[in-house]
Amino acid sequence: MTKNPTVSMNVAMPTTAAASAGVPMIQLDKLTKTFLQKDGTRSNAVDAVSLDVPRGEICVFLGPSGCGKTTTLKMINRLIEPTSGTVRIDGEDTAGIDGVALRRKIGYVIQQIGLFPNMTIEENIMVVPRLLGWDKARSRERARELMAMVQLDPDRMLGRYPRELSGGQQQRIGVIRALAADAPVLLMDEPFGAVDPINRESIQNEFFQMQRALGKTVIMVSHDIDEAIKLGDKVAVFRRGKLVQFDHPDALLAHPADDFVQAFVGHDNTLKRLLLVRAGDAATMPPSAAPGTTLAQAFGVMDDADVRHLPVVDEAGRAVGYVSRRDARAGLTGGGTCAEVLRPFAATAAFDEHLRIVLSRMYQHNTSWLPVVDADGAYLGEVTQESIADYLSSGKSRGAKLAMSA
Repeated sequence: MTKNPTVSMNVAMPTTAAASAGVPMIQLDKLTKTFLQKDGTRSNAVDAVSLDVPRGEICVFLGPSGCGKTTTLKMINRLIEPTSGTVRIDGEDTAGIDGVALRRKIGYVIQQIGLFPNMTIEENIMVVPRLLGWDKARSRERARELMAMVQLDPDRMLGRYPRELSGGQQQRIGVIRALAADAPVLLMDEPFGAVDPINRESIQNEFFQMQRALGKTVIMVSHDIDEAIKLGDKVAVFRRGKLVQFDHPDALLAHPADDFVQAFVGHDNTLKRLLLVRAGDAATMPPSAAPGTTLAQAFGVMDDADVRHLPVVDEAGRAVGYVSRRDARAGLTGGGTCAEVLRPFAATAAFDEHLRIVLSRMYQHNTSWLPVVDADGAYLGEVTQESIADYLSSGKSRGAKLAMSA
């Protein structure tokens, strides 16, 4: 998805020479928080956590209650001061930035929403831009722009007060208020946890599309593995203050680091991967024929490959249909070409569709295979129930592929 050309980036963390050199937007280096217990002993709520979040990506902090994920999040904007370690944003050590100024340059969303009840929705959205010196006209324009992005009518909603909105609508306002000043970094502490399931899915989808359009770098705290794999480019799993695994969601599901991670992601992790693996990942390239290929030749190819169908691809590389083994055998005595007995595909799979959609389409059309095509109809291979099972059991993961291509 291309970035929204109407969105300006007037308020940002200080730009450094390192940014152009590919420095991650957020870097945590041995970040630690130690608390003094009632008995006089000290314990680490967060224990030497190190990770990098590239600009424009979503990182989800995942783990059970009390594992240190929220404390780590709050140390990034210094709502909690670290005991030791370093937080860098766009290459700059945040320890050298005034805490109030830092927090004004980082969007922050909490589960309780935190809208000011005595302010209108417009005034709530404009709080930080006005603190940063934006004029009223510019702030109002920004509020209207963001309302439209979350499918709320600015003419009807901006003059209302929070109590006049539903819980889902209030949560949408909480998210866009954090984006109002165009901060490049957004921190979210279980932002959708209090929303009912139907609204939660809708808000998650809207947020994901908005994040991709605006290119924000996001760290989100969650306890929901389904939310983490749906939204996260990377997932950080915490246990007792330690970071136990930091991976692409598919790699996390395919290769849990230990029994704790396995138990947390669930024993249906293979099924969860259907949402992450694309048709193109599990596709194979079987033999194919041209429209002018004779049926005798087509039958010979199918016989050699032990397949029951043969995709037919034209000179432009587009998949135009297929020939069944039965039709090819019937044409052996009378001659003819594939074009004469061509059957249309029951359905196709787009290269970037996830496997849950692909399998659903297979069952809907009572077929064990689908051709994989790009947006122009070019043939990219086929995905079968067997190829899906082979991919999921092979140990491969999209995360590993991404790492190798980075």
